[in-house]
Amino acid sequence: MSNNGSNGVLDSKIPSGSVDRKWEDYKAHINLINPANKRKYSIIIVGTGLAGGAAAATLAELGYHVKVFCYQDSPRRAHSIAAQGGINAAKNYQNDGDSVFRLFYDTVKGGDFRSREANVHRLSEVSAAIIDQCVAQGVPFAREYGGTLSNRSFGGAQVSRTFYARGQTGQQLMLGAYSAMMRQVGLGTVEMIPRTEMLEVVLVDGHAKGIITRDLATGEIQRHAADTVVLATGGYGNAYYLSTNAKGCNVTATYRAYKKGAFFANPCFTQIHPTCIPISGDYQSKLTLMSESLRNDGRVWVPKKVGETRAPGQIPEDERDYYLERKYPSYGNLAPRDISSRSAKEVCDEGRGVGPSGLGVYLDFEDAIQRLGETTIRERYGNLFDIYEKITGDNAYSVPMRIYPAVHYTMGGLWVDYNLMSNIPGLHVIGEANFSDHGANRLGASALMQGLADGYFVLPYTIGVYLADHGKEKVSTDHPEFEKAETETRDRIKKLLSINGSRTVDSFHRELGHLLWDYCGMSRNEKGLQTALEKLPALREEFWSNVRVLGENENLNQSLEKAGRVADFLEFGEIMCHDALDRKESCGAHFREESQTPEGEAQRIDDDYSYVSAWQYTGENSPPKLHKEPLEFDAVKPATRSYK
Repeated sequence: MSNNGSNGVLDSKIPSGSVDRKWEDYKAHINLINPANKRKYSIIIVGTGLAGGAAAATLAELGYHVKVFCYQDSPRRAHSIAAQGGINAAKNYQNDGDSVFRLFYDTVKGGDFRSREANVHRLSEVSAAIIDQCVAQGVPFAREYGGTLSNRSFGGAQVSRTFYARGQTGQQLMLGAYSAMMRQVGLGTVEMIPRTEMLEVVLVDGHAKGIITRDLATGEIQRHAADTVVLATGGYGNAYYLSTNAKGCNVTATYRAYKKGAFFANPCFTQIHPTCIPISGDYQSKLTLMSESLRNDGRVWVPKKVGETRAPGQIPEDERDYYLERKYPSYGNLAPRDISSRSAKEVCDEGRGVGPSGLGVYLDFEDAIQRLGETTIRERYGNLFDIYEKITGDNAYSVPMRIYPAVHYTMGGLWVDYNLMSNIPGLHVIGEANFSDHGANRLGASALMQGLADGYFVLPYTIGVYLADHGKEKVSTDHPEFEKAETETRDRIKKLLSINGSRTVDSFHRELGHLLWDYCGMSRNEKGLQTALEKLPALREEFWSNVRVLGENENLNQSLEKAGRVADFLEFGEIMCHDALDRKESCGAHFREESQTPEGEAQRIDDDYSYVSAWQYTGENSPPKLHKEPLEFDAVKPATRSYK
């Protein structure tokens, strides 16, 4: 099979053998670079979240020279810090039947059998080592009274395998990776370049050999060359405008790579998180996550009566519908995110939603407080309750939280093979920026697991496979391809600044978000997706003729930053809709209304759609070309995904 997908089929380079031996056998037989020679190679890493920070620290520790970039003023402000609930690992500390295989199976099933078996099993294998690594770094995981590490449950699992640090697990893990990376900065093996945004990837003879960046403080356009490039730039959820992502999160780095030939895989697989604070008005610019961990002790319900106006405390128990417990008794309130989100939408569409807008359901802790005491609930979730009260003004210890689904995570990303390398040689992609591990739906507490697995334990092995064969010929920034890429970048910036139209960047972004949410959101259908594909080109055309970008390039200009990102979102939204239109089945978070069971559950069509969709850029105003990577299942067999 061809690695570049020219024949429509992609080579994932999965090792032979049984799934439980692939990773160990792979490590035992790959080409190695000796420690002295590692110092001869340079690596660019874009992004300093858990994946990028962990990779930078580990690769530098191995001896490589690493240049790492982030657009924030400090690597510590990467969006990984926003993760709240925990990180999964198959440690079986609770002696409740967990194992590497069970974590592997839960992840494949949770992704609705649309992920690559070999990658998921590798993730499950290295999960335990992540916890050991982070404990050694001093990450303050929650502990039992006797000092042992504590666990809690997350959606889609019947075991307790989630390690956590109250409601700020991402931040604590981020500090661990950051401290390891900054140690290497002090040793001179990592060059840290903050306040810098990647605007182009540079290919030399078809290989990724550098990037073009813009200094966000001065506007200076810079060239950077290396032997290989790693993208760890997160997901594209902000295409919807309103999401739980930080406002700076964007698709630009991966979309620039896509336009240079990298395939974008499963872009329509976007996760809608069921526990977010509901929208309160048109003035909002983002939404706030309430951790899935809250569903360990909180019970989700709505009134049975349509149009109920009484306060929650005045609604008797027999007039409440604990709909997740009713529909999915085996998992209850810890049903997976895609299922829980659609169930919330369903009851709100019936007219049983709560709150001023009717777009909300209750997350109630009354039973847990009676059973465990308020002190215990404060110890487990105190900072989350504080966040909720600051935003809503309600005390969730005395009244139920109101929650509603919101865009949170993207399972799609650049296509990568088993080595975490895209179809562009030398361009590696890790963490949420790639597609590889979560299929059509990510289980809770698995994003942190994947980011750290890729950065600490997978990429440090696999990147050497490429460098051993292709890292000997050095490229400098004087190469004509760098000149060409820089010129393209400058021209794009000049064009944005010269339009001088009448609409703000945010107005275009908000309109794009409404289009995607309405037609490519929690549920999709053929007519809606075709409508979106008719409207998006017109919106993009108006953007390039009527947007007003204030200021100039030669200094701090957030209007220009946003304009570049929204321009990419406008194009990328079309790829999402093409992917959703092509995949006529329902699977995981991708719910096609035409493909559902009589009970309203997602209905896969394995005979026709058991593949990874990888989309290729074919030119301006031209639809993308679909390539397929067939999914093969040996260790688990696709079955009806039931949580009842």
